[in-house]
Amino acid sequence: MDWLSHISDINWLAVLLAFVSSMVIGFVWYMPAVLGRRWMQAIGKTEEDLKNIEGGAGIWVPMMLAAAVTSILLAILISALDLNTFVAGGFFALILALVFRAGGHVIHNGFAGRPSAVTVIDSGHDLVAMTIAGAIIGAMQ
Repeated sequence: MDWLSHISDINWLAVLLAFVSSMVIGFVWYMPAVLGRRWMQAIGKTEEDLKNIEGGAGIWVPMMLAAAVTSILLAILISALDLNTFVAGGFFALILALVFRAGGHVIHNGFAGRPSAVTVIDSGHDLVAMTIAGAIIGAMQ
């Protein structure tokens, strides 16, 4: 597990900025005026339904933890592969997002019978968020 030795090479400011960019992109992406209304329509929910979901912070904590872990792992891998430019980090993250995130959405949403709009919107978010996160980390290596 030689790639773990790169933890000490992480630029934690880059990880923080990548994490924050992911949160901001998600906030904007799923705003009703952007893609949120279409996404809610596709999952059969209204704004009121989503406001009344049980769990409160319990819904946000796992999502934020996953975004933080994603940023940290991207930083480790980008460091291990010496991808020290905006373009290299972004392209690497785009490929990872395409294969693992979008691929996962296609598989899981397909078997769950969810509308393709859900897959496209969620995959698009992940592709953009991870690409920007990787580009930030790559640029700050």
